[in-house]
Amino acid sequence: MRDCVTATPVEGGPEGLRCVVIVLFDDLELDLSRVELRRSGVRVRVERQVFEVLAYLVDHRERVVTKEELMDSVWGGRFVSESAVTSRIKQVRQAVGDDGRTQRLVRTVHGHGYRFVGTVRELARTPAPRPAPVHYAQSDDLQIAYQVTGQGERDIVLVAGFVSHLELDWGDPRHAAFLDGLSGLGRLIRFDKRGTGMSDRPLELPDMETRMHDVLAVMDAAGSERTVLFGYSEGGPMSILMAAMHPERVEALILYGTYARRLRAADYPWAQTPEEREQYMERLVGEWSWEADMRAMCPSADEAMALWWGQRARAAATPSTVRALIAMNSLIDVRGALPAVRVPTLVMHRRGDHDSRVEEGRYLAEHIPGARFVELSGADHFVAVNANQILEPVAQFLSELGSAPVTARALGAVLAVLGPEVVVSSLARGRAARTREGQPVVVYDGPAAAIRDGLALLAGPAGEGVRLGLQIAEVPRTGPIVDGPGVDGAARLAKRALPGQLLVSPAVRELVAGSGLSFEPSGGDAYHAVLPTGACLG
Repeated sequence: MRDCVTATPVEGGPEGLRCVVIVLFDDLELDLSRVELRRSGVRVRVERQVFEVLAYLVDHRERVVTKEELMDSVWGGRFVSESAVTSRIKQVRQAVGDDGRTQRLVRTVHGHGYRFVGTVRELARTPAPRPAPVHYAQSDDLQIAYQVTGQGERDIVLVAGFVSHLELDWGDPRHAAFLDGLSGLGRLIRFDKRGTGMSDRPLELPDMETRMHDVLAVMDAAGSERTVLFGYSEGGPMSILMAAMHPERVEALILYGTYARRLRAADYPWAQTPEEREQYMERLVGEWSWEADMRAMCPSADEAMALWWGQRARAAATPSTVRALIAMNSLIDVRGALPAVRVPTLVMHRRGDHDSRVEEGRYLAEHIPGARFVELSGADHFVAVNANQILEPVAQFLSELGSAPVTARALGAVLAVLGPEVVVSSLARGRAARTREGQPVVVYDGPAAAIRDGLALLAGPAGEGVRLGLQIAEVPRTGPIVDGPGVDGAARLAKRALPGQLLVSPAVRELVAGSGLSFEPSGGDAYHAVLPTGACLG
């Protein structure tokens, strides 16, 4: 440290402070290269001269520093009164949690000057590596942008929140530190969801099921057979659905600051009301102030983080895309999928989260079998604020993760068919099977694909007189026979359906939110899937 620090101030701070180390003492980090003081990873707002006084005292902590020396080094020889120096010392003490009475860290040596007496540890900063290249995976007819950093035997796929931008994600040092932390735990695979960031932007935004297939396409392109899936905020529900439907591709599930549904219900009283969500959408789209959005969900965010968040968000999505995203996310409800998650799961939530309440995290952990819940202190929603608080439980969870075998059952969409047996061969997107009673069924990895396949069949000549019933069920991942309560439910719906009709359960309707599919009520516990006007489902 001594060789790098100089006493010559330059624009932006002393030249030496830009090249050396991070100094640690108590729960504080004095980042000399970024000119930042952080407490538990959160930046402490201090004036530049206050920072420079603290840095000089820490750097010369083996001796007493006189007031005259501080004037020369920090003020550059300009005339300042002793009271100005005393005032800065008082501000230094306030910033580090010290005071003039206890003098635990900064001691006054009367008649001589000041000395920093805290115990410190220095960390050398290595030059930041160049950002990894952005690659593209083919999903349907679109290109999905993805990036791989880190290395190791374990893969971690990060499903980000509302929007992301693979290149601009690295623009905030605290968010970059979070990504670097995950990269140190394995091979980190990140992607921009279709319609946002650097990925292709279709005319219409996809539902969760389509985005789940995008993740699978990215994993295939990156050579990842099985991964730890880390979903935070808006990325959580889709991660839950993928873990339930594709346990053969998901080794474990990590959730942070997320939820099972976005709108309040009688049995889910913590979410926003439809009116509150509408007001939020109109305010964000109308004012287009992402900086204000960051300050609302992260009270500890400083001006630099808010400005970065705004730049990143505006580059990642347009106002019309944001409006559609909020509307789609408001319909999300994955409560029915939670009991079907059979992989090791870690759920983390901050106690005072300003975006989703801690009760929502507890709800997830209580309804996912065997999930571990870690309640964190603080009110900031975003992962980059005090990132170590999140990374430490993640590292512990991964260190205890064994090589558990893939569960034999997975969540699927079971389409029961009543009609000529040859009809089943027309439903090519799913896996043909039978119930134990011999009724033909087709198993899909998502309900939206099943509905589109079924409606396409009913719209053609082969669908005349056919009756279909669709339910979500845990079924064997392989084999010709499927069974269980959900399978029986699909069979009952098919029997209730009129010829040429597809009936679905309420759970199915909730899972296809945002897909553009339409339904009409058919009794208290079923819905009739309606073929959209002018739709092409083939």
